[in-house]
Amino acid sequence: MDGNRRWAMRQGLLPAQGHRKGFDVIQTIVEFCFEKSIKHVSLYVFSLENMKRSSEELYYLFEVLAQEVVDDLIQLKEKNINITFVGDRSLFPKSIKHLCDRVERETRHCDRLYVHILLYYGSRQEIVDTTRRIATKVCKGDLQLTDVTVEVFEQFLWTANIPYPDLIIRTGGDHRLSNFLLFQAAYTELYFLDCLWPDITKKELEAAVTYFHNCRKNYGV
Repeated sequence: MDGNRRWAMRQGLLPAQGHRKGFDVIQTIVEFCFEKSIKHVSLYVFSLENMKRSSEELYYLFEVLAQEVVDDLIQLKEKNINITFVGDRSLFPKSIKHLCDRVERETRHCDRLYVHILLYYGSRQEIVDTTRRIATKVCKGDLQLTDVTVEVFEQFLWTANIPYPDLIIRTGGDHRLSNFLLFQAAYTELYFLDCLWPDITKKELEAAVTYFHNCRKNYGV
């Protein structure tokens, strides 16, 4: 979801207003998923690298997120949307941590659309943390070294029980993953858009899905 700050700059607005607009666009994504019967969507809201931003911008970013969580909870349940937060939870600001827990708890039964919000997430950090926890299990004798397979590794990832992405869409003009789902994206189709996140429309999303359906997967065969 790249380009909120650049969008704001082009509009002569503050970065915080770009984030506000960026959150509003999520509704477009949800509606598109409903129309296409898409069951899972992951949104890279805040990376571990984003922690380098100004304290003022970070404060506003999470205030917006916290307010969105509060305002939309009833609507989320009415629309049957399941919300999960993926990332290093030890870093979640106290102001929203309990709200994240509440939203997950209250939408746990929902199953029309699963929205995974990646917050304080970094794929390399996830892989290191996963490796560390598996190594701890092996050292304690709870897991044998020969038992460590790709399937076992997957169970220790922060994204455990979330399907691998079929398609990754990145806005903002950059053609890289930027520490996003590196392990999970081994066979994922990648689609890059020059438009900034606040400007994305269903037309761009439709083109991305068409691109995906025209791709041929052979997995080495």
